[in-house]
Amino acid sequence: MAIIFWTMGYFNRYSRHIRFLAIFHILLLFFFLDIHGQETKTSTDTSAVQPAFPEDSLGRRTPRGAVQGFIRAVAQQNYGKASYYLDVPKSLRKKISGEDLAMALQQTLDSRGNIFPYSLINNDYNGDLKDELANDLDRVGNARNEEGSFEVLMQKTEDKHAAPIWLFAQQTLEKVPLPIADSVQHETFIQQTFPEAMENTRWGGVPISHWLAIFVLILLSLAIAWTILKIIISLIPLVWRKAASSPTISVIKAFSLPVQLYLSVLFFVMLSERAGISIVVRQRFGDMVVVVGTIALFLLLWQLADATAKIVEKQMVRRKNPSGISATLFLRRATKIAIVIVGMIMVLNTFGLDVTTGLAALGIGGLALALGAQKTVENFVGSVTLIVDQPIRVGDFCKVGEIVGTVERIGMRSTNIRTLNRTIVTIPNGEFSSLQIENFAHRERFWFHPFFHLPYETTTDQIRFLLVELRAVLYAHPLVNPLPARVRLVELTRDAYVLEIFAYINAVDFDQFLEVQEDLYLRMLDVIATSGTQLARPAQTVHVAEENKFSPEKAAEVKEQVQQWQESGELQLPNFDADRINELKNTIPFPPEGSVSRKR
Repeated sequence: MAIIFWTMGYFNRYSRHIRFLAIFHILLLFFFLDIHGQETKTSTDTSAVQPAFPEDSLGRRTPRGAVQGFIRAVAQQNYGKASYYLDVPKSLRKKISGEDLAMALQQTLDSRGNIFPYSLINNDYNGDLKDELANDLDRVGNARNEEGSFEVLMQKTEDKHAAPIWLFAQQTLEKVPLPIADSVQHETFIQQTFPEAMENTRWGGVPISHWLAIFVLILLSLAIAWTILKIIISLIPLVWRKAASSPTISVIKAFSLPVQLYLSVLFFVMLSERAGISIVVRQRFGDMVVVVGTIALFLLLWQLADATAKIVEKQMVRRKNPSGISATLFLRRATKIAIVIVGMIMVLNTFGLDVTTGLAALGIGGLALALGAQKTVENFVGSVTLIVDQPIRVGDFCKVGEIVGTVERIGMRSTNIRTLNRTIVTIPNGEFSSLQIENFAHRERFWFHPFFHLPYETTTDQIRFLLVELRAVLYAHPLVNPLPARVRLVELTRDAYVLEIFAYINAVDFDQFLEVQEDLYLRMLDVIATSGTQLARPAQTVHVAEENKFSPEKAAEVKEQVQQWQESGELQLPNFDADRINELKNTIPFPPEGSVSRKR
């Protein structure tokens, strides 16, 4: 339950970000590779050191072979043969025969013990060397007696050829209760439930009632698991209100069926042992239990991948991002294919089929294919990067490398940009993601940054007048941000005085910026003309028969105005005071007077 709540909360928190989808699917892929890598490594390492021993007629060279041989022998009621799988302790040899001890071990396993599924029992000559037991011991199950529970162990011995022989260990057999006479045995649940005729009729060495009971328990386990899950799902909204809303409800549905299957497996294993069903029948279904558990696990991963993709896909549809939808669908398909492949490998391994050789060939072929499709993979990774980081979106005006234009499409392989010449430039996404990208679409302000060059004939009072009045234009304009809005004398070049204008225009797009910039230029040119000076020309320019535009009269007026400011203490240099800025704010009409735009 804690896992369910944690996962639902995690989905609810990050469902709006496609970044989570990519990370989630990559983690799943690493999970698959780790599972398969561990299995392949184990099988490869052990098979590499397998010596060549003559076959044992009873199949006792490995722990799994010995357990399988014992189960077959007791199913045939051949307890003499079954005794060859026991390492009978010396303390019991005078008390009980090998046949009776084999029968006692079967009775213990039938009524109060279990053996691991064959696929989980080691099948190497040396057994499992990684467990916490001695190297000559392997754990294959559990059982109980009057004193408590104990482990069912296999012990490695050697035959006359010094080849390994695995037998049920002495310490296990010493704890097995001796056979009880039929007259004093307690009747099991099956014996109490089914008629005696079914108990006496055998199929596969087991009473037919046990086979019928196993199918009844399968249905009962499914019903119990379904009921418990329904109760839990109905209680979740009472504890967590968000459980009834999307996307949490989709995560709950993703858990429902896998959890129901897994609970069914747990109940089936528990009930079949408690009901006293023969160990022979239970071992027939042991590997099927592992397969169902594996299917439940991979079904959960399948459902989570599907639910995650659907959540992100809805977000991409809401944002009108077709490239994001394409990437989401691709990642979902890739993850599902990986789930199916790894799931099939684990199921085949459960049934004892060696798929290592085929996987090695598949890996070599996949490597060759990956090398051949290197550019394709690079472009796909680039598209995922563009979608996750979102440096640009469709419709954005941007500069990519040396290309300036509007993004028209972001595909899985390439991105299309419409240039200012109205041509389409196609850039592979692998190259696109590595270029410097400058996005103009999301500017909240536009930089207004011209330089005015004034000739050296301009007087210092005229410069002071321009510094004040030009900045007054910036403060007075309704679309100019007052912070910062400065006009400074920044340089004395060979040709002129240099005034720097630095301000930001609050325009909604580039077209409006050009409109405001044009208005500011015209007003500032008017201010320059009013000051009695003009913009400087390059020194190398030759002027022939051109009228001198300097006005001594205006220069005298400007000098007088500056002197008045200085005498009254109102010269707004080097900075304007706050009251004057507030007085000037929005006093310039824009669009200007007489403009047709003012009628709209």
